[in-house]
Amino acid sequence: MKLALIRHGRTEANEKHLYCGSTDIGLSPRGIRELEEISGLIMLPGLQDMRILTSGMKRTEETLFLLFGDVPHETDAAFQEMDFGAFEMRSYEEMKDDPAYIAWISGDNEANETPGGESGVLMTARVLRGLRRLEAEGKDTLLVTHGGVIAALMAELFPEAGKNRYEWQPSYGAGYLVDLDARTYRGIPEER
Repeated sequence: MKLALIRHGRTEANEKHLYCGSTDIGLSPRGIRELEEISGLIMLPGLQDMRILTSGMKRTEETLFLLFGDVPHETDAAFQEMDFGAFEMRSYEEMKDDPAYIAWISGDNEANETPGGESGVLMTARVLRGLRRLEAEGKDTLLVTHGGVIAALMAELFPEAGKNRYEWQPSYGAGYLVDLDARTYRGIPEER
């Protein structure tokens, strides 16, 4: 089974360095331009036979359309970004004196839940349940999703690579083509 993972395009929240997980925002003008520039570089053999999924959020829907056109697809909320709760749409600068934020970033922020949100551990468990469903169905899949989701999947699938979550996070509009049977991957778009 092949799994193509593509990160959504840039948003205004990304540009302003805001925590944005559950907030449903679209792409920024810059993000749209960037995706238009790379749309012809993403080659997925067999795309016409793949199941196509997004997380259902505006930024993933818009990314799918800009990269592949108006293709039939499904949505799966299991592949939504981490919910940052009280920290949503706020920056480090805004919160650097907030005791709850300081406790989260200075502790084990992978295990610590954000106030009113989830932890990295909870998000990863949700995403891995979604992956297990896809594997059980066994159909090659294109998934347009979020940086944190892709990083969690890649860290789980390739622990021997020794990369942390941030090292696995692809650029906007980029990602990985994973062969789940052979446990191999390549970058999307391919390195030139």
